[in-house]
Amino acid sequence: GGLQVLAARVKVTWDVGYLNISRDGSTTWRAIGANGQLPIPPVYITQGDILELTAINHLDKPVSLHAHGLFQRNSAYYDGAGFTTECGIPPGSQFTYIIETRDQSGTYWVHSHYGTEGIDGLRTALVILDQDASLLDEYDED
Repeated sequence: GGLQVLAARVKVTWDVGYLNISRDGSTTWRAIGANGQLPIPPVYITQGDILELTAINHLDKPVSLHAHGLFQRNSAYYDGAGFTTECGIPPGSQFTYIIETRDQSGTYWVHSHYGTEGIDGLRTALVILDQDASLLDEYDED
């Protein structure tokens, strides 16, 4: 008995690479983006979903990704803290992070945890929509 809710497996692939960008039209800066984009588009999932985030490293150094603020129960190896919980994804390699969201909702972010990669652009919002949408009418534009 009881209500059974099936989680969706949301698959996202990031081809992580360097981008030359110019914010002022004259100075070029080497940044890091995903799939040729900067900023990297936000990731939207629903509470209870399982996010499979595959990072393919096209940089000349390791990459690691951290889902900031999410619980890592029995999955610290997916925490993405470079050289703490993982060695990082070597250049030319890929890794798939499995991120469960069964008891969290809200706005978080995914960012690199290796050197200055997060500052250089390897970051985006991770929005986990609450399964219980009954309070949506209580919010205005804020």
